[in-house]
Amino acid sequence: MKATELLELRPQGLWCPPAGAFIDPVRPVDRAIVTHGHGDHCRPGSRALLATPETVAIAEARYGRTAFAATQAIPAGRPMRLGDATITLVPAGHVLGSAQVVVEAGGARAVVSGDYKRAADPTCAPFEPVPCDLFVTEATFGLPVFRHPPVQDEIARLLASVRAQPERCHAIGAYALGKAQRMIAELRRAGWDRTIYLHGALVGLCTVYGRLGIPLGPLETVRGQGAELKGEIVLGPPSALNDRWARRLPDPVICAASGWMRVRQRAKQRGVELPLVVSDHADWDELTATITETGAQTVWVTHGAEEALCLWCADQGLDARPLALAGRGEEEAM
Repeated sequence: MKATELLELRPQGLWCPPAGAFIDPVRPVDRAIVTHGHGDHCRPGSRALLATPETVAIAEARYGRTAFAATQAIPAGRPMRLGDATITLVPAGHVLGSAQVVVEAGGARAVVSGDYKRAADPTCAPFEPVPCDLFVTEATFGLPVFRHPPVQDEIARLLASVRAQPERCHAIGAYALGKAQRMIAELRRAGWDRTIYLHGALVGLCTVYGRLGIPLGPLETVRGQGAELKGEIVLGPPSALNDRWARRLPDPVICAASGWMRVRQRAKQRGVELPLVVSDHADWDELTATITETGAQTVWVTHGAEEALCLWCADQGLDARPLALAGRGEEEAM
């Protein structure tokens, strides 16, 4: 069997004929294999959801236990027979529970990356490259301009600003799933052991992370606090930093933790005083290195700057094409 026969693009999303399932479908289907819990990959309404135990827990927390007629948790690294294919979920390093979907049938192997990063993250298992014939890769930051700095350097910049401005609160815009928990864990690793304050929208998933064994230290919801938040660190969804919620904070330094903060104009447009280039996606060098590591001769590119990465693949003698799947709106602020 050719590797390209393992996957095909349909209106519902990426279809795997030998397994009889869709991978990260864009609309409800009978059977969905889901790479991770972000809403542009995990949508409610499918009859059956197959994912890692962590992603199942996150999906149920976000959408409720009745959002899927049935769920099946597949531990990472454990092969599962599904139809005429063997499916294995392998860590993707994106957020807690994120996984690549490895499809094997007829002597061929395809890997669907979902979203991934190569940088170390204390809140999730690291990415594991898988040799394959066909590699479906994301390209959120698939342009050479995107090269992410070490996260420790960005955390050091944040803490230096906190020390230099003790009369102000530092308010960080961070996506509710993955980015917020990673920022908290990186702050703990850098020695910040004080209470970190949260917008209410971040509390639920931080609680899920704690239940799944990811320690985040002392957290408290921002309620009526005002002057007592001087010198403290507050996390909230990016949208909250420009609404009434932020007005209760004492002279906040508006920060944003995102790979998009590499683009100065984007930071300026969003009123960000302290941009922090912290991404949960692979940068250009990591994308190209990963493609090389897989040894895949056929590469499908989706979710981002598809054309640039396809051109790079062509220069390497690889057969590449863009998939132009719908989605990624939920992660625009990441």
